[in-house]
Amino acid sequence: MARTRSSRSKGSGKGKASTQGRPRSSAGGARPNARSAQASRPARPEQNGRAAEAGAALPSRHVPGKAAAVSSGPPAWLRLTALALSLGGLGVSVYMTISHYSAAVTLACPETGTINCAKVTTSPQSIVFGIPVAVLGLAFYVFMVAVNNPLGWRAPLRLIHQSRVLSVIIGMGFVIYLIYVELFKVNAICLWCTCVHVITFALFVLILLSAATWGFRDTAERPA
Repeated sequence: MARTRSSRSKGSGKGKASTQGRPRSSAGGARPNARSAQASRPARPEQNGRAAEAGAALPSRHVPGKAAAVSSGPPAWLRLTALALSLGGLGVSVYMTISHYSAAVTLACPETGTINCAKVTTSPQSIVFGIPVAVLGLAFYVFMVAVNNPLGWRAPLRLIHQSRVLSVIIGMGFVIYLIYVELFKVNAICLWCTCVHVITFALFVLILLSAATWGFRDTAERPA
């Protein structure tokens, strides 16, 4: 009986020693495995939907009262240049119209040789359809100022932007006709007329560039 008890005690001692010597990998490693398994689980569709909604909501935050600029439309320099040219053409047209109806006002222009403003402005070709060319130019530039000011560029009506393009095309065609008249009919050149022709050509280039590149869209700033 003593031998049996001693053998049992020896066996139990060996068992305790073996358990004490073993690394607790099984007990301690169970937690990381559970965490990794939980992390590797695919997210539920409803969780993905909430995350997508949260991510989509971030860019839309803005400070109230501020406006976001619309990228479409011609830049400010083009619009301001078109307005300045329109005002310059209007000033020259007013001056030529006054000189046409008032004998007290004469065009400051030499009257010798090829350059002769009086010869051009008093020729039969200076009146078209019973209307003086100076008055037609005045009406054209009044319209150009109206459609090339900031309100005209921001106009929501597409017809206004189309009228701007159509008017400058007609104006450029009329300029070509007047140049032909000066060179081949009157045989003289008017410096003031040439100034208007150059301004009209510059407007023609800017407005057609605007229409071809940015279309007829509104260029105003809209609230975000």
